[in-house]
Amino acid sequence: MKAVWRGAISFGLVVIGVRLYAAAEEHDFRFHQVHREDGGRIRHRRVCEVCGAEVAFAEVAKGYELDDGRVVVVDDSDLERLPVGTGHAIEVLEFVPAAEVDPICLQRSYYLEPDRGALRPYVLLRAALERSGLSAVVKIAIRQRESLAVVRVRGDLLVLQTMLWPDEVRRPEFDFLGVGVELRPQELRVALSLVESMAGSFDPGGFVDEYTEAMRGLVEAKAAGARLPDGPGVVDPGEVVDLVTALERSVERVRSGGRGSGGRGSGGGAPPGWSV
Repeated sequence: MKAVWRGAISFGLVVIGVRLYAAAEEHDFRFHQVHREDGGRIRHRRVCEVCGAEVAFAEVAKGYELDDGRVVVVDDSDLERLPVGTGHAIEVLEFVPAAEVDPICLQRSYYLEPDRGALRPYVLLRAALERSGLSAVVKIAIRQRESLAVVRVRGDLLVLQTMLWPDEVRRPEFDFLGVGVELRPQELRVALSLVESMAGSFDPGGFVDEYTEAMRGLVEAKAAGARLPDGPGVVDPGEVVDLVTALERSVERVRSGGRGSGGRGSGGGAPPGWSV
């Protein structure tokens, strides 16, 4: 792995030199835009709309358009002068219970590796977080963009997860919010029974990326000139039944090990009778 950032965690008067590594990588199929007739790649040219000239990447700068139409050009030297004090530092702001961090705010995850000579304070911070059950709320600037983040323990590692700023999380505005719905005791009882019958320990390794597998099969079949696999077809939602009956049938199917029984990557879909 290649480090994407190097700096230090500022933990009171303790400074812990660390390197950041992206914790995830996508394995999705990446398609190119091509000419349907001959498969030739479609290339995009950078053309200036003012002078009509094709512009080399080295001559491309960042520009921000003002309300009056003027464009302010900003280059790397301008960005380096930003009054952001977290250029090479992870500044710990406070420690909070992990459960208080709303997952909707979390963005990218990074592994933190201690620099040579920083192992002891790294392990000390890791132990303090682990024993207290707290996460560190920090500020960090990655690629000149300051972000709020949390540092938490994952096994023997410290992991940093960048976060959205509060004003970047949209406020939900839906008509159904605030509408009172009275649930019948029987509905709640059977729904809880269904949830409990499908409960288990979370093991992400037990799930299968069916889309990637299917896409690989599709590409290989087309490359070999073979017959393409059949699609899933139209799913029959079944007869329309009342909610309690739908739940009861779902519980029966789960207990019999049928479709919708919590199989991982089995394509089970929704239990029968959910079209109520």
